[in-house]
Amino acid sequence: MKYTFKTTKERSAIMGKIRGKDTKIEIKLRKALWHRGIRYRKNYKALPGSPDIALTKYHIAIFCDSDFWHGYQWDAKKCKIKSNRAYWLQKIEQNIERDKDYDEQLIHMGWLPMHFWEHQINKDLDGCVEEILSNIPCHKKNP
Repeated sequence: MKYTFKTTKERSAIMGKIRGKDTKIEIKLRKALWHRGIRYRKNYKALPGSPDIALTKYHIAIFCDSDFWHGYQWDAKKCKIKSNRAYWLQKIEQNIERDKDYDEQLIHMGWLPMHFWEHQINKDLDGCVEEILSNIPCHKKNP
């Protein structure tokens, strides 16, 4: 949907409604984990990047990444940005670099960072849950 703004206040009001936590995809993944008996901390500030879901018992940090904000298929999509191009290219590329930096910090701390794209969670929630469970020792399937 394309918006036409008359004032900066209008734009600011709409941008202010964009959530940083408790997004639909986070809630969807959290509920699926909860129903499988997995308990977690949400938006765990004690870790770099405040993971959306932290399985503290297993040292797994889970991030639910929006396709746009975190740059899914960025090389193909950045060509399509037309308005305020310089700002958005810098913004998304900084987000991508920041995510990599947080992952390195988490690995150095002994944590496993896991990222799930918005479209993955929406289309294959069970697959995402199974991938998480496969990294939990007591849930690994016997060969």
